[in-house]
Amino acid sequence: MKRSIKLSADDIYQFHEGTWLDSYRKMGAHPAVEEGRTGTRFTVWAPNVRRIAIASDNNGWDGFRETGYELHKVGQSGLWSGFLEGFGEGDRYKFDIESQAGDRQLKADPYAFKAEVRPRTASVICSLEGYEWQDKGWLRSRKPLFNQPLNIYEVHAGTWKRHQDGRLLTYEELAEELPAYAADMGYTHIELMPLTEHPYDRSWGYQGTGYYAATSRYGEPHQLMAFVDRCHSLGLGVILDWVPGHFAKDAHGLRLFDGSPLYEHTDPLIAEKEQWGTLSFDYEKPEVRGFLISNALFWMDKYHIDGLRVDAVTSMLLRDFDRPDGRWRPNRHGGREDLEAAAFLRELNTVVRARFPHALMMAEESHAFPGVTAPTEQGGLGFTHKWNMGWMNDTLKYFELHPNERSGSHGLLTFPVWYAFEERYTLPLSHDEVVHGKKSLLDKMPGSYEEKFAGLRLLLGYMMTHPGKKLLFMGGEFGQFIEWRDEAELDWLLLAYEQHRRLHSFVRTLNHLYVEQRSLWQLDSSPKGFEWIDFQDEGQSVIVYRRKGRANAESLIVLCNFHTQAHSRYRIGVPSQGGYKILLNSDSPSYGGSGFMEQSAAEGTVVRSEPVVWHGRKHSVELPLPPLSVVILKREKESRAAVRMEQEPQALHMEVGLALPGIKRKSRQRERIAKV
Repeated sequence: MKRSIKLSADDIYQFHEGTWLDSYRKMGAHPAVEEGRTGTRFTVWAPNVRRIAIASDNNGWDGFRETGYELHKVGQSGLWSGFLEGFGEGDRYKFDIESQAGDRQLKADPYAFKAEVRPRTASVICSLEGYEWQDKGWLRSRKPLFNQPLNIYEVHAGTWKRHQDGRLLTYEELAEELPAYAADMGYTHIELMPLTEHPYDRSWGYQGTGYYAATSRYGEPHQLMAFVDRCHSLGLGVILDWVPGHFAKDAHGLRLFDGSPLYEHTDPLIAEKEQWGTLSFDYEKPEVRGFLISNALFWMDKYHIDGLRVDAVTSMLLRDFDRPDGRWRPNRHGGREDLEAAAFLRELNTVVRARFPHALMMAEESHAFPGVTAPTEQGGLGFTHKWNMGWMNDTLKYFELHPNERSGSHGLLTFPVWYAFEERYTLPLSHDEVVHGKKSLLDKMPGSYEEKFAGLRLLLGYMMTHPGKKLLFMGGEFGQFIEWRDEAELDWLLLAYEQHRRLHSFVRTLNHLYVEQRSLWQLDSSPKGFEWIDFQDEGQSVIVYRRKGRANAESLIVLCNFHTQAHSRYRIGVPSQGGYKILLNSDSPSYGGSGFMEQSAAEGTVVRSEPVVWHGRKHSVELPLPPLSVVILKREKESRAAVRMEQEPQALHMEVGLALPGIKRKSRQRERIAKV
């Protein structure tokens, strides 16, 4: 039981400055002992009210029906606080708020650590103390992930698996299966779609009401801590989707919290997110900025979360986002950028970096806003990574074309390399791409049943070898055939079928290969980590490139054949003479492929180079190239002299971006990135 947690003068000052970064330690409801009495101290921000009381089962949910439940105004601060004897762990409550006009409303606690299971909406007194963490070694070993492998398995906790009767798995039950599964599959991180409390299941957590409450639909806070602990014990990081861009309008939530716009902006043309039916936070108020920044730190502090994927950043940064003319408010300079939101994001990332230097801060930003991952001291937003929505849109558009139509759209493959190093990118094949009529990844692939699987193996192999960190939504790893259903578990029964089972095996092999091969992540954000060998074979829809690590011996050569036409002999230039081992062939029968290469060049085969000039290089190799396939080669280690790299033609280095067919200069590239 805690001692008194009354507000200090410093607390009040920092709260109004937006710099009280651990406000959750005193705001909300905290069991305590004060002057020898056992109870709970309640503290809430509501500057525009006449009076506030605690409504609960004790008073029939009428805080003013009898005396003893009212909170007291803390000076002129707009904060209200009070110690109520007899309230303790597990008790339900709401704030009974009476406005200056005399109107009353019951509001859930913005800082509550727990809420009732929906559809009920009361807050629940809950202490987060007492869990015995076992992850000290993990915490000590954490470091920034710029030059480390990052392969994310995106999960919706409510539909990964369910009980046979449709009941949701608890955090505890998820901990028994999900971390072990993800670790065995070779992922480095699990990303959980939002777990902050939300009233409507089908909002997937993106329209929240309780930012400090881990949703009760999956169980207790300590169970979630145990889930994270289990992930860490298996070498898995945990990322949480976090939504500081907007909140739900439900009556018990933040909307008109004290009878007036408090957490939301007073101007509807700024506050309203019309396309989502939600409200934007008011980033001009320091108290609101502090509420959100403190919340980001809360998840890392109390739940040991390793990072946040910040949702809908574009909607925060652009005032005209998804708004018609006349329905948005320009900034003070007449522009469309939301200057206050940008300032908030810079402050957020500065504070997180100072408190948790290892933390991953990933932005879902779809509009090529400049400097998303640039340091804040250089005017950037300070995120560690950004979702590469341009790559995702171009790539999926290309893969959905029939192979016979792909040669005319070759630029969809080559163009993303042009801007691949402008930011530190993550390549997302997320939940957003497999819902609302977009089809599953497998069903997006054109052609026959076998060609669909070959196409998906090719897509995943291409993603894994392209510059950028990786993210795949659950179900993509075994070929979920229908779209993600947000009210049912994944179709695990598909693993009883051979093609799905072999695809699953391919993804596992690919994931482990990614972690093992440094060239696929060591220089992910540098042009030095990528080199074209051939980007011009658009007639046959083939590209060849090289991924490089810090050591030349770590480099890989990747061949991608996006056509159904196989090649019995396909020659490519190589950096130096020697033997090149086939590390991966997505067309192998063990992965469900046709086995086109098996007799002469199966996985593990070493192909010797020849002194034949090709692709501007003095040496080349010739090998079969299967249809709809990705093949990865690695040079066998020989003497140091043999691996000395030859100087390559200037036109084929990454600086060749200017020479890519059909690509205009850098100043226009942002116009090419598709919006989401």
